Amino acid sequence: MSTDVCIVGGGPAGLVLALLLRRQGVRCVVLEQHTTFLRDFRGDTVHPSTLQLMDELGLGERVEALPHRKVSEFQVRYPAGTFRPADFSRLRTPHPYVMFVPQWDFLELLASAGELPIYRKYQVTSVRRAAGRVVGVAGDGPDGAFEVDAALTVACDGRHSTVRRELALRSKAFGTPIDVLWFRLPRYPEDPEGLVGTVGDRRLVIGIDRGEHWQLGFVVPKGADEAIRAHGLGAFRESVAASVPWLADRAAMLATWDEIRTLTVRMDRLYRWHVPGCLLIGDAAHAMSPVGGVGINLAIQDAVAAARVIAPAFLRGRAPTSRELARVQRRRTFPTAGTQLVQRLLQRAVLQPAVEGRPVRPPLGLRVLDRYPLLRALPARVIGVGLLPEHAPPPR
Repeated sequence: MSTDVCIVGGGPAGLVLALLLRRQGVRCVVLEQHTTFLRDFRGDTVHPSTLQLMDELGLGERVEALPHRKVSEFQVRYPAGTFRPADFSRLRTPHPYVMFVPQWDFLELLASAGELPIYRKYQVTSVRRAAGRVVGVAGDGPDGAFEVDAALTVACDGRHSTVRRELALRSKAFGTPIDVLWFRLPRYPEDPEGLVGTVGDRRLVIGIDRGEHWQLGFVVPKGADEAIRAHGLGAFRESVAASVPWLADRAAMLATWDEIRTLTVRMDRLYRWHVPGCLLIGDAAHAMSPVGGVGINLAIQDAVAAARVIAPAFLRGRAPTSRELARVQRRRTFPTAGTQLVQRLLQRAVLQPAVEGRPVRPPLGLRVLDRYPLLRALPARVIGVGLLPEHAPPPR
């Protein structure tokens, strides 16, 4: 294959970038290693900034038609009481809420909206170089080996990026004290609503209200997954019941360990997001913690910023220069670094004490936000809108 832009990875960043480039008249292909987008426990919090972007792309009504759950506030339950640190209803935005949408539905919508040239089951295994620059990729497809010639390659293939590994780019890693065990349990009408965190002695459980069921994240110390599984499923069910008493009557519904997925939490950021002929965005450039559910939305914002640089270059008849690619990194470094700083502070103040058995006491900041409701708009804005929201360029 030969194209202007080869996008590696059919996730939120890759599909939004492809959609924007196609609307500008730039040739591109998307290489996706899986046959479908259907995978459990992928991030699927669609924030107000992304919902506004969908409106700008003319997709707002189609997103609204997807199965979803809207959440206007976060709750954190301590033994001392329930605290509400973020209130999205106070935001002055067309969508003052977080929408929980199954990611596979959201991705299929993006793919169909632009009739995108997606090559599924095409796994990239190497980066092709010539004359000191990246000129495409190679890998294995459903019909055998393939090669793509591209004036620009954009890596959107996530935190385990093959392109990133092949280019041997250096990163700054931030220690994360936690991992997360994800699973589902039924939701009953009398249960709490929205996003609910429950903090207890050596326990922290995040509950995402899906309407008919809860998506639950059992937060554990880094690397504790193997020891927890060694103690047996019965002990884990008892921990769930003790941690969240209103789930005690259904914890026994966890029948096998196959129903429980482990997310190894990682947080890092590349020193350099680009080389001649290649740009990395989203988790391929900066792996995020699940705190705040901001990963998808940051990746999509990266894609919009990248499209604003890539499309004008190709419309002038050439690939973006290294200096132009560096503009994407400069613009997106502030919101990325700022968000990672907030995540690290929250991990240190809330998550780490909870799982390490320190005294379970609500942090001062949480108590202040709960006492003064007007202040809850600030964390809601940082989470829901971001530090530097991007807007879609007009179609060509």
